[in-house]
Amino acid sequence: MIDYIKYGFKNIFRKKLRSALTIAGIAIGVMAVVIISMIGDVGKQQINHELSSMGLGGMILRTDNTKTSKRLNTTQLDFVKNQSEVKYAAPLITQYSTVRIRTEKTKCIVWGVDQDTANIMSIQILHGRMINQSDVSSINQVCVVDESYALQHYKRSNIVGKNLEILFNGKYETFKIVGVAKAGGSILQNLMGNVVPCFTYIPYTTMQDSSLKTGFTQIAVQTNDNLDPQQVGATLASQIAEESGIAHIVVDDLNTQMDQLNQILNIITLVLTAIAGISLLVAGLSIMTVMLVSVSERTREIGIKKSIGANQKIILMEFLTESFLITLIGSIIGTVIGLLIGIIGCLIVGISPVIQPNMISFAILFSIGTGVLFGVYPAMKAAKLKPVDALKYD
Repeated sequence: MIDYIKYGFKNIFRKKLRSALTIAGIAIGVMAVVIISMIGDVGKQQINHELSSMGLGGMILRTDNTKTSKRLNTTQLDFVKNQSEVKYAAPLITQYSTVRIRTEKTKCIVWGVDQDTANIMSIQILHGRMINQSDVSSINQVCVVDESYALQHYKRSNIVGKNLEILFNGKYETFKIVGVAKAGGSILQNLMGNVVPCFTYIPYTTMQDSSLKTGFTQIAVQTNDNLDPQQVGATLASQIAEESGIAHIVVDDLNTQMDQLNQILNIITLVLTAIAGISLLVAGLSIMTVMLVSVSERTREIGIKKSIGANQKIILMEFLTESFLITLIGSIIGTVIGLLIGIIGCLIVGISPVIQPNMISFAILFSIGTGVLFGVYPAMKAAKLKPVDALKYD
């Protein structure tokens, strides 16, 4: 086997440029597969992290607006908080609005929250403080903004003490910034700035007062560890209906939704990887072409070998080994370049790279398998040459 490998390397370097171009085709195909795989895995990890940090690792209790006009209130909130299965519960009111600071207007999602929201949404306060119980009780005109908003308008993160205005019912109301948070969603905002706007948090009581609405639309719930959120949610919905008569409560188990999102991302990554894999098939065809040319160029050499005792198996193995080596070299080069590009790209963006050994191994094995498969026909053609005909070939 060592002799086959030595002879294979020797034949590859006979035509350096031709071999280099063939290897480059394989490398580009493998590189594309590796990069796409990394992008899919990194994207899935980041989206899961961002959604989890936004509180989407638990569940949401909300009324079905298509079936009832009733809204949840503090009675249901206190009931949910007092359940042994519940770790944290907080009211959530959301409104897509416009905020104005220094005469600059920005589209924003305004969250009506309470003092427990930070525990559920994993909000990290960088400067100042979070909304507290006093703010909720006193209906204070205070707010917490995310860091990206502060950087956008002031080129610095600490803007505690500044004022901003939020549009409610056609009128701007002034709020004092008491905190700046590095909340979940910041990366989503950077990547999808026009789709996911900035976040602003205000006391939910203040939001009720400003928007002239009572109650709140949903309750975010974080269950205790090792509990099924869907089962706990169904029990809570049933108990709320029994205690307060509010039926048609929908339980959004956001863990399940995250799983569904992961499945969608996996499918997208698989489709893109398959498209990139087409380039490997094209490279395989180029290997077949190169090997057929090599057989033609080495016909007399094959005839001489057969005349001195080389059988079909030896000739077949020589050409298959050559195909194997070409794809192996190309796969290794493509994998290394793909990983380097992926890692450098992640470092530039500021996220942790994700390397899946299984996908990389599959890309290399698929590439090698493709190269060997397309090398079978030229190898068999060479092996079946008759010594007399081969020696007469000019």
